[in-house]
Amino acid sequence: MGELSVRELPLFPLPDVVLFPQEVLPLHIFESRYRIMLQSVLETDSMFGVIKLDPHTKNMAKIGCCAQVIKHNTGEDGRSNIITLGQQRFQVLEIVRSTPFCSAMVTWINDDNIDNLQKLDSLKDSVTEALSDVINLTGKLTNTKNKVPDKLPNNPMELSFWIGAHLGGPVAEEQQRLLEERNTFTRLQREFEMLDHTRKQLAARTALKETFPDIKEN
Repeated sequence: MGELSVRELPLFPLPDVVLFPQEVLPLHIFESRYRIMLQSVLETDSMFGVIKLDPHTKNMAKIGCCAQVIKHNTGEDGRSNIITLGQQRFQVLEIVRSTPFCSAMVTWINDDNIDNLQKLDSLKDSVTEALSDVINLTGKLTNTKNKVPDKLPNNPMELSFWIGAHLGGPVAEEQQRLLEERNTFTRLQREFEMLDHTRKQLAARTALKETFPDIKEN
């Protein structure tokens, strides 16, 4: 995808939705303008940009993630169900048209090069350990068997995107900040801080539950 540094890209603004590279995003296409957009992208390279829309201000973010249509099914009523896969991040340079759908000139963005790879790998291991602890502690609290996914990315940048995509709760603003971050170490460090904070909270709740097993949590 890096053959052109600047290109025109159809945009699909979505309220509080942040797509990360290599993450799957299913979508239901029903509005006429996005039906037209889907037809257009399927006739070219199957690419369009997913970008976060603020539901209150209706403003779009400046950075989003390119989505590639990997599967689609269109019904007799013209509505489509599609499966997309996140590709490279992009920055909006200029909106070039708004009808029949929004389209912009964008440039692809990448993370900066990291000099201290040993330090980055060490942080990656700490993040993975914290994630494992959070999953295990959550399982103890909910009496369920949870485990770290078998195919958890080993590459630090890919791991940082995976964690960003799987944050729980209404965290679109934090996800957008992680998507926009261009330093893998900084992104992982922020994720470690969040996971470590959650780990400490879960550990305290687990200790309380084990000490007072008859107490029911709200």
